[in-house]
Amino acid sequence: MSDTPATALLEIHTHALAGMGSVPRHFARWAALAADEDYPDADLSEDLFHAYLAGGDQALSALWSRHLTAWDFAEDPQWALAIPARTNERRTAAYDRLQFGSDLRKALDNVVPVAKIPGPTVITRDFTPWYTPERAAARSFYWTSYEQKLRDKRWSDAAIASLDEASRAVVERLTDPEQEAARQAKGLVVGYVQSGKTANFTGVAAKAIDAGYRLVIVLGGTLNLLRAQTQRRLDMELIGQENILRGADITDLDSLVGVDYIGDDDSDWDEFVQHGARPSVLGAFDIERLTTRDNDYKSLAQGIRALEFEKREPTRPLHDQANLHHAAARILVVKKNKSVLTKLVKDLKQIHGLLGELPALIIDDESDQASVNTLDPKKWEQGSTERTSINGLISQLLKLLPRAQYVGYTATPFANVFIDPGDDEDIFPSDFLISLPRPYEYMGAQDFHDLNSAIPSEERTYANSQEKAHIRDIYESTGDRLQEAMDAFVLSGALKLYRADHGVADGPFRHHTMLAHQSVRRDDHAELALLINSMWHQAGYSSAAGHERLAALWASDFAQVSESRAPELPAPASYEELRTYVHEAHHRIGSGGQPVIVVNGDSDRYFDQLNLDFDRTRHVWKILVGGTKLSRGFTVEGLTITYYRRTTQQADTLMQMGRWFGFRPGYRDLVRLYIGREEPFGRNKYADLYEAYEAVCRDEETFREQLAQYAAVVDGQPQLTPMQVPPLVAQHLPWIRPSARNKMFNAELVEIRSPGRPIEPAAYPVNNATLRRNTERWRPLLNSLSASPATFSNPPDDSSSLTRTFEALTGRVSHSELVSALSQLEWEREGHFDPHLTYLRQLDGTLAKVDDWMVISPRLAASTRVEASVLGSLPLSLVRRSRQAGKISFGRIASVEHRTAAQRLIDSASSSSPTHPGHGPGMGATTGMILLYPVVEGDSHSDVQAVVRSGVADPSKIVMAFTLIPPASAASSDRRLVRFRAKNSRADEATIPASSP
Repeated sequence: MSDTPATALLEIHTHALAGMGSVPRHFARWAALAADEDYPDADLSEDLFHAYLAGGDQALSALWSRHLTAWDFAEDPQWALAIPARTNERRTAAYDRLQFGSDLRKALDNVVPVAKIPGPTVITRDFTPWYTPERAAARSFYWTSYEQKLRDKRWSDAAIASLDEASRAVVERLTDPEQEAARQAKGLVVGYVQSGKTANFTGVAAKAIDAGYRLVIVLGGTLNLLRAQTQRRLDMELIGQENILRGADITDLDSLVGVDYIGDDDSDWDEFVQHGARPSVLGAFDIERLTTRDNDYKSLAQGIRALEFEKREPTRPLHDQANLHHAAARILVVKKNKSVLTKLVKDLKQIHGLLGELPALIIDDESDQASVNTLDPKKWEQGSTERTSINGLISQLLKLLPRAQYVGYTATPFANVFIDPGDDEDIFPSDFLISLPRPYEYMGAQDFHDLNSAIPSEERTYANSQEKAHIRDIYESTGDRLQEAMDAFVLSGALKLYRADHGVADGPFRHHTMLAHQSVRRDDHAELALLINSMWHQAGYSSAAGHERLAALWASDFAQVSESRAPELPAPASYEELRTYVHEAHHRIGSGGQPVIVVNGDSDRYFDQLNLDFDRTRHVWKILVGGTKLSRGFTVEGLTITYYRRTTQQADTLMQMGRWFGFRPGYRDLVRLYIGREEPFGRNKYADLYEAYEAVCRDEETFREQLAQYAAVVDGQPQLTPMQVPPLVAQHLPWIRPSARNKMFNAELVEIRSPGRPIEPAAYPVNNATLRRNTERWRPLLNSLSASPATFSNPPDDSSSLTRTFEALTGRVSHSELVSALSQLEWEREGHFDPHLTYLRQLDGTLAKVDDWMVISPRLAASTRVEASVLGSLPLSLVRRSRQAGKISFGRIASVEHRTAAQRLIDSASSSSPTHPGHGPGMGATTGMILLYPVVEGDSHSDVQAVVRSGVADPSKIVMAFTLIPPASAASSDRRLVRFRAKNSRADEATIPASSP
């Protein structure tokens, strides 16, 4: 019995919520039952509950956070069928069942806001449901332990619930480990660069082991360092102390000889999961490691014996319940290395009979690296498939383990998507493709680019512009800014130390790094490292001049950004408060007389010599100089300053460029990216690394958006299966294209339906004669424009507190006139617009009815406007657009303001057919919108002026580009958005041209 009212109330609430199970019920009744015996006189009123919440009772708030979040995330619960997860409506349904009053609801919402984060996007083929909530709850020893570990690491309830949801989405699509028939499932999980994919597959492994999978093989990178990092993570967060010790007495030093992590000077053994006893003693089962931190899989007799599973019922197969849930699980973390995998395959071949009964899970980290078969099929012998060595060994593992499930993890899915689905022995994700949501507090492309920002460039500030806050441009004409980048590194290190000394947890500040990269050549790395080392020793960080330089950078940059981006974090009132911390940062970075480490090797011996293991090294405060060798799996911990300036003008791989992505707790406002930019009026598209990378990010985001759009199930059936994903992949940068040319697919995209959604093709012709012909085809629409401009407006939103307006010439054309013009257009890639055109042609009443289209030709601001007549039209505003680096496609056509206004009109018309005063010309529910732009391709204002003579534009230099938004009513009764047809699998061309809406 408790001594205080607060503790009593907490115990009552804990027991009441536990009694409810997974379903919210009448809380007052359950609380009364919980209080009946021990606390008969307890005050169970909502007023007291409200008072404790308002008073900041942390324990009570944490308890309700876990339960409310679980109900928010529950997947299709019987008590809230058809109410989407993570919405206000779902939370209201829970409150209704709890029968809480309005004041208490508001207090709980204040303490535990609804986590309105997206769930995973799942593209799947039909599967047999088996991993029910009841079955998952019945055996959850390792998942429960892992979940508690995440709470100990201060993961939020929403983050844990999101991981729970995403890992469940994987496990439920594996084959039931208890089922009689052997079946392999293959899937792909797509995350973001450095976004916590390891946490997801650790959760998948925990749940799969609990469910009955007894052999888990994790393919963990191509270097010992990367494999050891993965091994350590699984040992610490999943396997735990008791399984590592295997009965050894922690107090007996002799019995601990050779045990991982014991006795290390920097050991954090106390942070490893503790189960309380060996799991087998607690009624669960043990996990036996067949690899350790320091030892990859070795071909030994004991390795073979370790794979021999004892059966409680010898006459029954291992996958039978009587045997499966009493057998220990085995985990191997192996390197993607030919000799290592060959030893494993050799040992497995010696185990006769059992492999056909063994539920196994293969987790392939960075699955687009080394795993994909890249040999040219044209060189294969008749009836024989030639494979690269790692791909061939993975194929052999799948053959030897008929009950093995394969799950690949990657942040760059294109290579895996383009694997030949007709090759049954390969790793094409034929069963499921899961795109993970962008994690909370993750810094990705959206945090370094003002993607789709409607704020004019002159109005952007540190507060409303990601680019202004984090990007520091490097132009040839303004110098290399390398000294400034180094100063920023020292200054940001000092600010981290200041924060740690003023109440901010210093865990995230353990490592502090800067990455410098300006060439792929090793000789250049050595030269750059020598330059940085020399500059470091001449920087005078202890001198008056050095402090004056840092003080100026703090005042002009860091102080202002931090004030607008992280006002809740402690900040010095003046640079003088930072002086001692600058000294300490300088000391840490320059320790050993060497502030710079070159990282460009590709061998285990090389990385061993570097002593750059972020897990085992107490503090790494260094400047790393490297190239593409850092681009795979090797996480640069504490990365705060990045200097990326290529001296070459090649458009080679951009994979290295994502190193600045990741989690930056407590210092995201300090992150800076110094990056090479093309001069404002330059001509070399490949020199602007920032824009080139933005193009790659947009391609990947488009792919994710398409998956999300078509993932919705219609009439109980998926609209899209993994086999149909390849045709959705629009062309992307040629230098990162996977071996798609070598693959053949059996599905062809023939129709994309877009009711109420923008259609914006991008692959316009480059030939002048073709451009002239296309412009001629737009003449009927150009002639429809009225001379009197209309005014359109967008109300204030998150990006601006002002109502924004623009003018445009407008006109009306019939549906048949528009389709006639679109049908005649020529494209740089044949068939580029066909899937959209198939849809639009059916809006004559065949599929749905569209009466007419409003044509909008926006006028630019007077200060930047160049007007000209096009084929005798009224004067139109010419706009400048550039094609993406290395591509034939424009990055975007419609401006954010124009597209937002058009979308608002479409959305308004979908809910009511009357006209809409104040938003421009009226329109009905069967009217579509077309934003029409006469585009001049170029990089400067002078390029636009050059195509105009006496107020007339040269039609051979004009790209008539457009964005269409069909009315929301232009939808089919079956609600399907994509349609496919069978493709001749003998066709020579493998990559299917596809358009990107």
